[in-house]
Amino acid sequence: MNMYKKIIAGVLALLTLTVIPVQAIDTTTIDEKWGKPTYAYGNSLNESEISETAKLLGIENMENVNAVPVTGEDLVNYLGDGMASNDSMISSVLVTRRDKGQGVEVEIKTPQNITQISPNQYANAAITAGVTDATILVAATRPVTGESALTGVFKAFDANGEVLDQDRMVVAQEEIETTNDIIQENDEKQGFDPEQLNAAIAEIKQQLIEIREKQGELATREDIERIINDAFEKYQIKDYVTREQFDRLLALFEKYQNTSAIDSQEIKEQLGNLSKNFDAVVQDLKDSGVLDQILAVLREILQAIQNLFK
Repeated sequence: MNMYKKIIAGVLALLTLTVIPVQAIDTTTIDEKWGKPTYAYGNSLNESEISETAKLLGIENMENVNAVPVTGEDLVNYLGDGMASNDSMISSVLVTRRDKGQGVEVEIKTPQNITQISPNQYANAAITAGVTDATILVAATRPVTGESALTGVFKAFDANGEVLDQDRMVVAQEEIETTNDIIQENDEKQGFDPEQLNAAIAEIKQQLIEIREKQGELATREDIERIINDAFEKYQIKDYVTREQFDRLLALFEKYQNTSAIDSQEIKEQLGNLSKNFDAVVQDLKDSGVLDQILAVLREILQAIQNLFK
């Protein structure tokens, strides 16, 4: 029966990963408005892998992109922590600007090789760091967890003269690691949907910004606890988060509201764009009842298989 449970979990995971179309980044010509897209590749890749990754990202002409390596030193520089080693810098990104107000879009071009981080996790954390109105494509030539791709996004902005705030980059990296740990720890639990956690994270950040706007001061620890609980209740994930995980999120959001993100109207708008995607995901699941229908069918199939072997 463990094998059958894994089959059900796999089908559910595929169903809940709603694919939001992302406009391709054109590398056949140079956009004179925004300039060249930036290809930030992991420095541990050899020349062959750099070319292979470029193809996976849809780069048709390397002369029309700004190619920069992402090193272990970049990780230390942006985050003020870590090791200056290039060995783990594998996942790579292609980044370009979008028109103002269009928000952040992320597509993973090699989902089979980015094994843990989802597009919405990247988008959520990138917005925390200060990324606005951008298309981000992510790829890797071999299986990796995917966390270092966020450093590639930082490098892409830096290479174009847009230096992001270090405090926010640190919180963004902690956000992606914390949410990923929670997702991995709940991955095999029936009914857990990573996208509902991602939606809750965006909701909490928006609520903290609104408190700052209305009250002119930061939310108290009690306020943050209430906001987290309300978001978890709304997105039906309260039963999946342990007290230890809750405390990690509480500490994360205390750090978040002590960065410049809390006073940014632009970030609020970017989160608003992202939340529309989350609301659509959750509402579609509730309205259609598709998960219940699929579960019922799968149970019938598994029962039929069991009866056959009996």
